[in-house]
Amino acid sequence: MLARKTAIGLVAIAIIGGGLTTPRQTYAQASVEDRNKALIAQSFEAWRNGTGGPYGLLADDVSWTITGNSLAARTYLSREAFLGEVIRPFNARMSTPLSPTVRQLYADGDTVVALFDASGTARDGKPYANTYAWFLEVRDGRITRAHAFFDSIAFDEFWRRVMPVQ
Repeated sequence: MLARKTAIGLVAIAIIGGGLTTPRQTYAQASVEDRNKALIAQSFEAWRNGTGGPYGLLADDVSWTITGNSLAARTYLSREAFLGEVIRPFNARMSTPLSPTVRQLYADGDTVVALFDASGTARDGKPYANTYAWFLEVRDGRITRAHAFFDSIAFDEFWRRVMPVQ
């Protein structure tokens, strides 16, 4: 019911706004946004519950960019490169898994923006906590491109302080 009301509202905005999009285009776009947002929400819930997560949605040829100047900042051009160089070494530094708390999910076309906090305990017993903003392009139920923003000072301090378990 909410999706239908949202679509009707978007149609009304399109008509009032000078008809920049047709009602069919607006409804189709809302449907893509709703589906993608729900997919990402479900993946974060699975991550929080320890039963999955957003990394399971990565396309094999995903382009994942960590922005900024952290030790991990660069573009990873495949699922395996990103998981192998960032996620597995990160998890190997943790004694309890990182757990996310979503603040907000935004959707626009194929892009879902996830603003969330995540925390866990590092192998040295100290907490790790950070706030993230991920811009995720979703096509056919897969994340095909991502840009990640986070506190690089907190990340780098953790990355240098805690050595991964071999």
